[in-house]
Amino acid sequence: MEVYSTEEQQVEAIKRFWKEHGNGIMAGTVIGLAGIYGWHWYSDHQLEQQEASSAHYAAVMKEVDGGDVKAGEAFIKSDAAGQYPALMAAVLAKKAADKGDLDKAIGYLEQGIAHTKNAELTAIYSLRMARIQLAKGDTASAKATVAKVTAPAFKGEVQELLGDIAVKEGDTAAARSAYQQALTDEPGASAVLNMKIQSLDSNKKG
Repeated sequence: MEVYSTEEQQVEAIKRFWKEHGNGIMAGTVIGLAGIYGWHWYSDHQLEQQEASSAHYAAVMKEVDGGDVKAGEAFIKSDAAGQYPALMAAVLAKKAADKGDLDKAIGYLEQGIAHTKNAELTAIYSLRMARIQLAKGDTASAKATVAKVTAPAFKGEVQELLGDIAVKEGDTAAARSAYQQALTDEPGASAVLNMKIQSLDSNKKG
């Protein structure tokens, strides 16, 4: 690094520097300021979109609660911002499942997964889908769906569901192993899991 011993040399050096690099620095400053302004505009725009989507979601939910499922389906396919289309899909899936239309419930959950990039929502919807597939007796699809859930926070739920699938398939040993692993991964659910393990023991004695 060059060291300047006099003020005159420093002034001349600054002049030369600005002559050579001044335009680039000014351009960089302008670009930087434009980037900052653009980011703030983008953030404000995103917030406005989220607020609009929230209001739209609330309005459509009233229609769905009134029995207009088509309004909910149209909302899922809309360009609403954020997680609202995915949340609407979950609402419609529950309504369909409550009516016993399990295939339609699975279809809604698939749409919900397609409309979100949130790992937690994806895991939750996948687990719900697997439970519905299990309720249909489709253990192969249920296992395939559960295998897609890799988020550490859902390890216990995954193991419990794998245990339920094993019970449906008549594999008591696999069910017991899965439930015991779930006890380790999800100690908060110990009461339910212990009941399921006891049920395996009762069936074995019977």
